[in-house]
Amino acid sequence: METSFHDHLLDQLGMLELDERSHAIAEQIIGSIDDAGYLRREITSIVDDLAFGQNIDTSVEEIQDIMKNIQQFDPPGIGAWTLQECLLLQLKRMPDNLPVRNAIEIIDTYYNEFIKKHYDKIQRQLSLDDASFKDVINIIIHLNPKPGAAFTVVNKAESYIIPDFFVFNNNGILEISLNAKNAPELRISEGYKEMMRAYDRSEKKNKTQKEALLFIKQKLDSAKWFIDAIKQRQHTLLHTMQAIMSFQKEFFLSGDETALKPMILKDIATMTSLDISTVSRVANSKYVQTEFGTYKLKYFFSEALQTDSGEEVSTREVKNILHEIISAENKRKPYSDERLTEMLQEKGYNIARRTVAKYREYLNVPVARLRKEL
Repeated sequence: METSFHDHLLDQLGMLELDERSHAIAEQIIGSIDDAGYLRREITSIVDDLAFGQNIDTSVEEIQDIMKNIQQFDPPGIGAWTLQECLLLQLKRMPDNLPVRNAIEIIDTYYNEFIKKHYDKIQRQLSLDDASFKDVINIIIHLNPKPGAAFTVVNKAESYIIPDFFVFNNNGILEISLNAKNAPELRISEGYKEMMRAYDRSEKKNKTQKEALLFIKQKLDSAKWFIDAIKQRQHTLLHTMQAIMSFQKEFFLSGDETALKPMILKDIATMTSLDISTVSRVANSKYVQTEFGTYKLKYFFSEALQTDSGEEVSTREVKNILHEIISAENKRKPYSDERLTEMLQEKGYNIARRTVAKYREYLNVPVARLRKEL
């Protein structure tokens, strides 16, 4: 059995010598701590919870006193209201030495400068040389911003993707099929069909039998309509996937990302004579398994960008090149958006600085100042 984060805290609570009332308050506080280890509820809300839920009349001051005990539990940093407080709680549990004291002062006094990476300003204020400052920053960046996360149980089943399509390369000929598990064969029960045939053969047809037959016929018609609707949906899915596979044939044959052609929803809508909204729903919710991996259909869509030679390339290719440039940069002197724009233009991609900034944000890459390392 695995011990949950809250069970771990409750086990430590049992080691404190608290009366019944204080123990109940402490349990309420622990129950208000989230899985990351933070106390997200206001103290006044906890006071109200105890008053209405357990008939315990307490105060903000009493909650704060008990909270100080809980903040001494393991893992260090739990029970904080903010990231700044969480880091301070961890630093104050470390052996007392000069680098740790400097780290506490940085988080306590120069927190805004630290998160914005204004390192030069902090270094000047603390009169630290490069080596000493690097030691201090190294202590801070190794603190845990989510002390409760170590107890989080990851459910692997939730992240398992079941593809909706399979694409096979049969000696250069691409073949596509629907996942049969996602689209089981449906048919009308023979028992109900036989009931209708038995009524037709019967010589005595009373009112009750006629009503029963009418009910069965209505249900059979509904079942047939449902089966037809499912078949139409499967046809739409296959028709859409067939168009995507045809458009991006080179990729499905080679698995080479650079072979992906610029493709938008309108292209597939035109090829399939389907509404753009229909194509969008399919692209946003379905997966295809290839010999190169499993992809969301949305992966194959991207806008076009022109090179110096006038050739149209997928914006995905530009994003990949941008990611490679940033990954290889000197983190002590990261490239600005202006420099990234120049480097892409040198490679032949006509691109504006604001577009580079948009792609950088799409890749979840911060601005140059925040990428800077010591």
